[in-house]
Amino acid sequence: MAAGNQTRIAEFILMGFSSLPTEIQTLLFLAFLTIYLVTLLGNSLIILVTLADPMLQSPMYFFLRNLSFMEIGFNLVIVPKMLGTLIAQDTSISFLGCATQMYFFFFFGVAECFLLATMAYDRYVAICSPLHYPIIMNQGTRARLAAASWFPGFPVATVQTTWLFSFPFCANNKVNHFFCDSPPVLRLVCADTARFEVYAIVGTILVVMIPCLLILCSYTLIAASILKIPSAKGKHKAFSTCSSHLIVVSLFYVSLSLTYFRPKSKNSPESKKLLSLSYTVVTPLLNPIIYSLRNNEVKKALSRTFHKALALRKFIL
Repeated sequence: MAAGNQTRIAEFILMGFSSLPTEIQTLLFLAFLTIYLVTLLGNSLIILVTLADPMLQSPMYFFLRNLSFMEIGFNLVIVPKMLGTLIAQDTSISFLGCATQMYFFFFFGVAECFLLATMAYDRYVAICSPLHYPIIMNQGTRARLAAASWFPGFPVATVQTTWLFSFPFCANNKVNHFFCDSPPVLRLVCADTARFEVYAIVGTILVVMIPCLLILCSYTLIAASILKIPSAKGKHKAFSTCSSHLIVVSLFYVSLSLTYFRPKSKNSPESKKLLSLSYTVVTPLLNPIIYSLRNNEVKKALSRTFHKALALRKFIL
């Protein structure tokens, strides 16, 4: 963007859904508040159950617990401010607050991309090398893989956020989004951002495509291994262990790709807001639902935990 009327921005205005009637905003607030609370409860239950239940101590549930931590973090970064803009019309966010929100959005988003790839590798080892699975995916290995999934979020978030917020901003401080995402904030910059845009595109491709290719490779090998199983029952059992992860990966990557890889001519601000809702609000809600409803071990563990809690309550009373 060419240099224009530069000014020091103290705060930004999140436009969010301000174009909608007040009644619709109230309905959205109630819907998003319900989703937010269910998301926090569902992911917290996944964390609690996978920590407490002795039957859920395999690497798959260790990584699932990490995913739930990420989803809670993702929600805490985005949703509370969005709820405030809907019900209290508090659309302002400080310069530091906007930078902080963007930083953690990138951090959790990048970490989730790599964690989903790690979970695909875990399923590959479990199905293709079941006898060596406990040895390969020992406690040390799973801890290193989890750390390797979390780590890339730090450099990506640090470089992209500090670089973007080091630019001078124009007098216009209205961000046409419900949170501080990079593209709408970048439109407010009064400087040449060509190098940053190239970095952002290359970085996004690497962050999204490398884990995606690892996932595709893992599931190609998994599919080949499953097809070699002679019995239909064995094939169904093998596929059921990774079907939940496939659904979560599909939801996350399809919405992410539609948001950041569509041609600019088709990317209207309103459509980007709707697509952003899918991976910032909807996917974190569906993850615990998918993993609990499609996983018998998780359902049994939730039942055991519930009965233990009831027994403890009766004992106390």
